[in-house]
Amino acid sequence: MCLKKALVHLLVPTFLAVAGTGGAVAADIKERTIKYAVLYNIEHPHGLGAQKFADLVTQKSEGKIKVKIYPGASLGGEVAVVSSLQGGTLEMSAIGTPALVGMIKEYAVLDLPFLFQDEKEADAVLDGPIGKRFLERLPEKGLIGLAWFEHGFRQLTNSKRSVSKLEDLQGLKVRVQQNRVSIDFFNALGTNAVPLPFPELYTALENKTVDGQENPFNAIELANFHEVQKYVSETKHNYTPMILLMSKRFWDKLSADEQKIIQDAASEARLYERQENREQNQKALQTLKAKGMEVTVPPPQELAKMADKVKPVVDKYTKEVGEPLVKEIYAEIGKARGQQ
Repeated sequence: MCLKKALVHLLVPTFLAVAGTGGAVAADIKERTIKYAVLYNIEHPHGLGAQKFADLVTQKSEGKIKVKIYPGASLGGEVAVVSSLQGGTLEMSAIGTPALVGMIKEYAVLDLPFLFQDEKEADAVLDGPIGKRFLERLPEKGLIGLAWFEHGFRQLTNSKRSVSKLEDLQGLKVRVQQNRVSIDFFNALGTNAVPLPFPELYTALENKTVDGQENPFNAIELANFHEVQKYVSETKHNYTPMILLMSKRFWDKLSADEQKIIQDAASEARLYERQENREQNQKALQTLKAKGMEVTVPPPQELAKMADKVKPVVDKYTKEVGEPLVKEIYAEIGKARGQQ
């Protein structure tokens, strides 16, 4: 009897070890292909972030899950892509929050002009409890928010004149994003705001349908806007966050193991995409100068005038999204500024 007990004590740990190993090997991962739409080309941080995510998913799934990237807005602009994600005909994309304001009005707070002064402030808000709550609103809209990417600080370009003060903006036709905050913001500045999908923008600038547009430096460079725009002003009037999105219809088909792979890859790719974006923006500014664009840095007092001019827009959307949320965000920004 003692011998039997001894054998049991010896064999049980071995059996459990084998069973544990078998469980790890037998993770519930199927052969899958994920279609991922990117608005810009593959060299843009959005494209690089997508590729990093794809590589991580392939590595973590041991080649079972593959991510096929469709760059250059080949699957449409942001509005079309969001619709495809909700309908389940597309699995993934990284989308700027302005394109989501129509379905979740609280996202408008992130579009408020001159909200953030630098990336550290944005990170503090988006990587904290507020950012988490924003992502938790998406499943009810047929979307899963995996991580916060970024488009970054937006700068103004145009083909007519250098913009160094508020008066220089008057009457310019400026392409803006397809959301109410952007339209109201630029109309308040005295420009004529023209909402257009990004894939149509180069042609609109070339044909003088619009005089200018606003995007981060790297987007301006990679879209070759320097060919049709002479002037760029470093206004940093908006910071645009992006959300790495997955279709909820697709997400719900995944096993817990597959969901963990996707989420872990997204969290790692998030830091990579942001770092690439920030480095590229610094390099792009120098490249734009070298390619002949005239760069203007408006004085702080002029930027303050612009911010004062659009205060009614800030007040309007503060009421719409709720004053408690806006106060909470400004409190987080205040903490971040105190730590710098």
